[in-house]
Amino acid sequence: MSTVNLSSWVQSCSMFNHSGRSNSANLFHPLKFSPNLVSSSKPGKHITSSFQILAVLTKEDTLKPEEPKPQKFDFKDYMISKANSVNQALESAVSLKEPLKIHESMRYSLLAGGKRVRPILCVAACELLGGNESISMPAACGMEMIHTMSLIHDDLPCMDNDDLRRGNPTNHKVFGEDVAVLAGDSLLAFAFEHIATATVGVPPARIVWAVGELARAIGAEGLVAGQVVDINSEGLSHVELEHLEFIHEHKTAKLLEASVVLGAILGGGSNEDVEKLRKFARCIGLLFQVVDDILDVTKSSQELGKTAGKDLVADKVTFPKLMGIDKSREFAEKLKREAEEQLVGFDPLRAAPLIALSNYIAYRQN
Repeated sequence: MSTVNLSSWVQSCSMFNHSGRSNSANLFHPLKFSPNLVSSSKPGKHITSSFQILAVLTKEDTLKPEEPKPQKFDFKDYMISKANSVNQALESAVSLKEPLKIHESMRYSLLAGGKRVRPILCVAACELLGGNESISMPAACGMEMIHTMSLIHDDLPCMDNDDLRRGNPTNHKVFGEDVAVLAGDSLLAFAFEHIATATVGVPPARIVWAVGELARAIGAEGLVAGQVVDINSEGLSHVELEHLEFIHEHKTAKLLEASVVLGAILGGGSNEDVEKLRKFARCIGLLFQVVDDILDVTKSSQELGKTAGKDLVADKVTFPKLMGIDKSREFAEKLKREAEEQLVGFDPLRAAPLIALSNYIAYRQN
């Protein structure tokens, strides 16, 4: 009995792992031939040729068309690829020029590494709705510039008074408080200029829409509102969960929300698409802060790349302080589920990066 041998499925090392069948030349033909191929009768009589053929094909050997296996999303490759694109674009956007000191200060913090979660969220949301990386890259860079501004200002002695950021001395420790403040201001201003002037292939009305969204997200009703309420809450003996959620929905989540919303707008999303992705981003934005609070009390400064336990020292209200570690982790899982529910109905392959990013935010270790 002949046997049909099929090669194993092989995973490739590309961004998506494809499956493929072995070459059909490696399959044995299921027919067997008799060695006694021809026999003849006596001369003058009708000659017959007899082929004794035995065809053996078991049920198990029957070849059936195989359904293509779903493509597997490689999150690590995706993040490395997108982060490299973002880093190259940032390097090009903020070059060294006069006045040298301010541009050195801007680049010191902007190009210091980091996970690039916000710009990658922007690109992923744009691609989800049919856009491409080049369309969203100016906005992605703008989001990272504003995020970097917030970190420079956050680390100042008048704010969180931190000496370490991404494993390096904070900006004001290297360039002084005065230059650090101005570097943050410059990055904020240039973020809007870059989005407005470098975005191509998008209708002007959508660029204006995106700029308006970003301005609201970081102003006195957005990121700044969260910062102010956070500062005023230090030392309070009793804070409700709703109060804490307000702080971090504005201080942390608003910038993540803007990243996703800008990508959706520039990618051509409808109002309904934008609102669904806004809800997704709000959930992962709050999730980011819950996880950040947990890591602050469970990891070392070396593991985090920034000063651990600083919220505890500053007597700030955090989710673990209010709810405990276990309840905080349960809350994080709830937020992750709610975020992923907002992606139902979108193309699963295009939504894969956003789902993977929500998992990454939930289970990151620094």
